[in-house]
Formats: sequence, C-alpha cells, structure tokens
Amino acid sequence: MSDLNAMPCFGSQPMKMLSIVRVTLLAIGATLCASPSTVVSQHPTRPNVLLIVSDDQRPDTIGALGNAAIRTPHLDRLVRGGTAFVRAVSPNPICTPARAEIMTGCSGFRNGVVDFGGKIAAGLPLWGETMRAAGYRTGHVGKWHNDGTPHEAGYEQTRGWFASGGGRWQIPTFDSKGRPVTGYRGWLFRDDDGTPQPQRGVGLSPNISESFADAAIELIREESDQPFFVHVNFTAPHDPLLVPFGFESAYDPGEIPLSKNFLAEHPFDHGNLRGRDEQLLSWPRTPETIQEELAAYYAVISHMDGQIGRILDALQQAGAADETLVIFTSDHGLAVGSHGLRGKQSMYEHTIGVPLVFSGPGIPKNARSQAQCYLRDLYPTVCELCGIDVPDVLEGRSLAPVLAGKSESVHSTVFGYYRQFQRMIRTDEWKLIDYPKANRRQLFHLPSDPHEMRDLADDAAHAPMLDELQQRLRRWQRSVHDSALRTE
Repeated sequence: MSDLNAMPCFGSQPMKMLSIVRVTLLAIGATLCASPSTVVSQHPTRPNVLLIVSDDQRPDTIGALGNAAIRTPHLDRLVRGGTAFVRAVSPNPICTPARAEIMTGCSGFRNGVVDFGGKIAAGLPLWGETMRAAGYRTGHVGKWHNDGTPHEAGYEQTRGWFASGGGRWQIPTFDSKGRPVTGYRGWLFRDDDGTPQPQRGVGLSPNISESFADAAIELIREESDQPFFVHVNFTAPHDPLLVPFGFESAYDPGEIPLSKNFLAEHPFDHGNLRGRDEQLLSWPRTPETIQEELAAYYAVISHMDGQIGRILDALQQAGAADETLVIFTSDHGLAVGSHGLRGKQSMYEHTIGVPLVFSGPGIPKNARSQAQCYLRDLYPTVCELCGIDVPDVLEGRSLAPVLAGKSESVHSTVFGYYRQFQRMIRTDEWKLIDYPKANRRQLFHLPSDPHEMRDLADDAAHAPMLDELQQRLRRWQRSVHDSALRTE
C-alpha cells in the first residue's frame, strides 16, 4: 500500500558558544547580536531554528559526504559549515511514522504511530507546541502527512501546506518514464485555514520544490519580535520522479555508478517484496533501469538543493544567518537498486540511514560524528541548544554533548522495526536483522562490510555474536511490548 494514498558568522570559538547549560546559551545569543547588521528581528537570548526535511533521501546523496556523482552545492555548504551525523537512523522507514517520531521525540511504540494512518497519542507535547510555548514564532511549510493539522500541532502559521485531498481529487498521471503515478495522487496545496487550492495543481509537479522554498522564504522574512521555528517538509525526492524543468539532461545515466550492493532481486521476501514501492520498477532489476532511475532521482535532489540554497540565501539577506540553527535531514532513505529493492521498508543502511547535518551558531564546522542517533533526538537536541526545558516524556536524547565535544555518543545501540516483518539492532560494529515472518536472520560486520554484502548469520565463528545480539534485541522488544517478539 502506498504511504501517500493510504489515507529530505560563526564565532572564533564555536565550542565555547555551544553549551548545554541555559545560562551559557543566553550569553551566546547576546554575542550573536552584538555586531551591527540589518536583521528581520533581534533575539538576544535564543537562535532561530530552521528544520529542513526531505522525503525518501538516501544518506549517501550529498556530494560533500562522499558521493562524487551528485551535485549538491548548497547541502555541501551546510556540511562544510556544520556537523554531519553520518550514522543517523530512521528506525521505522516509512513516511508517517518517521515524521511522527520527529514531531514527538518518541518512538512509534510510545507515540502510537507505527504505520500509515496512525494517530499521535494524546498528551504528548509536540515539538511545535514546545517551541511556541517557549516564545518562538512557529511555522510549517510543505508536506503534512500526520493526523490533524499543522495548527493543531503547535504551528501558528502555514505556508505552502501540502496534504492529501482524498480520492475525489485523484486523476490519472504519469511519471517521466510514462509509468502510472501511484504516489501523491490527490494531494493539494491548502490555504492557512486548510481550504484546498486545486487551482495550483493536483499531485506533484516537476518544480514543486520551488513552491516550498517560496513559502519558507516568506516565513523567514516576516517581521517579528520573536525568534522563529520554521519546519520545512519537501516532497523531493519521493516518487513520482518528475524531472524538474531544465534538469532533463542534468545526469547521464551511463555515468552514474551503481551501488556496490546492487542486485537484480532481493534473495527472499523481507516483508514488502511486492509492495507498492517495489512495483515501481520491473523485475529483475537491470543496471540500465537502475541507472535511469538514479539519474532522475539525482536530478530531483539537485533541484531541491538549489531551492535549499535560495532559503539559505534568504537567511543571509535578512541578516539572520549568524543567529539561525539549521538542521537538514530526511524522513528515511531508499534502496533504488541496492539489495534488489527499489523502495524503503527495509533495515539496510541505505534505507534506515538518513542524512543529518547541524549548522549554525556554535556548531563545529566541517565536522563528522559517528555517534548513532535517531530522528527522535532532534527535538531534545534543539531544545537544549535553545535553552528550552526538555519535556520529561521524550525518549530522544540530546546530541548537544556530542556537538560540544563532551561525549562521543548518546546511544550505544539503536533499534529498527517495520510492521511485523523486520526488527533490527545495530551497535558500533555489528548489525542483526531479524525477519520474524520469514524466519530468517542476517548478521553484518559493518566496519568490514559497510554495504552489507556478506551475511554472517550462518557462520559458526560468529554464532556467539549472533546469540548476544538476538538476546539484546529481545530484551528491547519486551521493554516496548513488541508483539513481533519471537518466542522460541
């Protein structure tokens, strides 16, 4: 079933500027505002926050993080000017649960959203609500894929609000390869009061990222005495891959290298082998088909990158860049040929992994962190960096100590889950994927096998590690009352 039709001036001593204690953050704000400049608003105590989330973006699709085939100059700018967490994960790699985790700072087992259509548990303080209560002007831009509305989640303003309009708006459309579109059918822009705007088009359009950037820039430029928290949700590079105008020849498919773990087909049913995402491409996958898909995928990302550049330029033009914390991430990754898969819904690194970059006041520049972290960690991290009390109910952990150089990690182990079909545990070196329905396990040693090509589950030499990880996974499953817990 489709996830879309079932209803991505630092100071000279930045480490001193970054603090996990509130009193130091007050001093940071004063320092940032000391130099004269024309700004939209002055915030002597707290930085602005700009959260940018893409949709279905693999963690290896940023040039500055090692992909020589893709052009992302503006994301590269963020990477060079900030800290990239290269082991960040989306533990339940489908859109709605991933976004609920960002908004609640909790796992799906706690917030109640473990699949499409789930409603966020009542009583949880949502990120937008917490920022608004702390005196921030809160705004939402772009994709809305959770229950309720942005206003009900603490966002005072919306611009470019984009959400499902239901079956009545669905019309037959086709992607750049002439294939029937099955994602984002019937989606519409909405006014701030929620009124549909079908005159702006139905579903995705090739250059839709420009509309989201326009909306974000409008919110950034709005005059206010409050610092802003602007949450921007792009739809790129989710299918349908409609190549933006002017990007038709941006990438030559024949020059795009295949992932090292490319396969014609996945070796067994992992729980979504014939799901909607997998039906987007025919079987067996061929190198030519995947390269063509990657060329379109990269073009959509590069176009979005240009729109992110416009947003960053708007911050500069407003004089607010030096007092704005920018976070870029995605809701989850994507296979696009890796392991014989096309879509998400897997526990492999290309899919649970997400790009995650922090940039702004006090953030170390051009730094890489190996600290394991979740999307749910963004909420408490930003609260701590902004001097806001972190709600006690959050399960996420602040990454501020890592950014401050006071700790190398906050999670020794991370866990993943997809419906009743897959469970995962990952340590610094090892990953175990358990398939309860298929009665299979995979064991990977990530330092020596980062592309997960050598399954060691049946290697007797690694039986003790397999057993240890299985026991740790089961303890975690019991702690969250996971109904997929194996009983043998």
